[in-house]
Amino acid sequence: MRVLHTSDWHLGNTFRDRKRTAEFEAFFAWLEATIEAEEIDLLLVSGDIFDSANPATSALELYFKFLGKITRSRCRHVVITAGNHDSPSLLDVPKTLFRSLNIHVIGSMTENAEEEILVLDDNAGNPAIIVCAVPYLRDRDVRTVEAGESIDEKTRRLLDGIRRHYHAVCTLAEEERQRREGRLPLVVMGHLYAEGGTVTEDDGIREHYIGTLVRVRPETFLPGIDYLALGHLHTAQLVGGDACRRYSGSPLPMGFSDAKQEKSVIIGEFGNGGEPVIREIPVPCFQEMEQLTGTFEEIETRIRSLRATGRPVWIEIILEDPGIIPEIQEKIAALTRGSKVLVLGIKNNRLTDQILKQSVADEALDQLGELEIFTRCLDANKVRPGDRPELLALYGEILAELSGETTTMDEDI
Repeated sequence: MRVLHTSDWHLGNTFRDRKRTAEFEAFFAWLEATIEAEEIDLLLVSGDIFDSANPATSALELYFKFLGKITRSRCRHVVITAGNHDSPSLLDVPKTLFRSLNIHVIGSMTENAEEEILVLDDNAGNPAIIVCAVPYLRDRDVRTVEAGESIDEKTRRLLDGIRRHYHAVCTLAEEERQRREGRLPLVVMGHLYAEGGTVTEDDGIREHYIGTLVRVRPETFLPGIDYLALGHLHTAQLVGGDACRRYSGSPLPMGFSDAKQEKSVIIGEFGNGGEPVIREIPVPCFQEMEQLTGTFEEIETRIRSLRATGRPVWIEIILEDPGIIPEIQEKIAALTRGSKVLVLGIKNNRLTDQILKQSVADEALDQLGELEIFTRCLDANKVRPGDRPELLALYGEILAELSGETTTMDEDI
């Protein structure tokens, strides 16, 4: 059984207000070709199919069109689990129809853990692999709220609830495996933040609020798992150095901070009883991006070089110039005019440092981030250092709710 693991598509995502439909179409065309070339039997998608709970019609069209093509390919099964950006109910609506096409969708934690266990067959109709399709576990699914509980208590109960659910599902899957002849491979899916995971600025995790509290610990996953297919973090990586416990990462960069990363999908080859063979397949770059940092002269040189290639490229400029550059935006616009180089942002670190040294009264709110403004309020009210972590955590929950998230803590990826 050959398995392809991917996650964090974020269909409908815009990059600095630029639509990315062409990139998603190119990725899906590449993915379809890869499934055929690599003779993939099972496609796993570990959450964050869409960028928001209410995706645009164009994003939904991309999703259904891709799945329609996959049902006509050699790929025998597709398993899709929801991420924190997804609407569980939206994903679940067509699940009955999808099941007849061997597309299995788990949008939210089920009342019966057995419903998250899939025994999938091979081309001969024989059981070939067991998949624990665990979706993103929301706070309200695994934890009861108690009056007066502290942030530490909330976090502990959340982690305990996640651990209990994984243990319940994996225990039932192991019992199912024991009932069958031979040793079927056991694959577990998840959408979470595992302890030791590496994040980037554009993963969106608010480290300021969550600290180290909501990273899921290794003991959450029982021994005996042949492959752990995770989503949530956008950087492809191993979990705890184990080649069989992985994040596939997002196939497209979510910001300039991960534009230089090599994106990938994971392919695993599974047989009865043997160790799986795991390898990464690089995903091509469908839209060139580059972050330019330096003095104006250095940036000017690099822009001229990019312009000369004739390739379309999106750039962000981080100006670190000791002097004042008058009319900087006009000069950069002149450098890129008539070319395929598109400037999506200009940051002046020297100017920012000067602004932050001013008093709050002299600052414009739109020049400060949410956390910076709240921190200034704490400073102004002389809040003690010992009281700040809980206030910051609560503030993070409020921001998550205001932004449309339905859960707390680490749901901002």
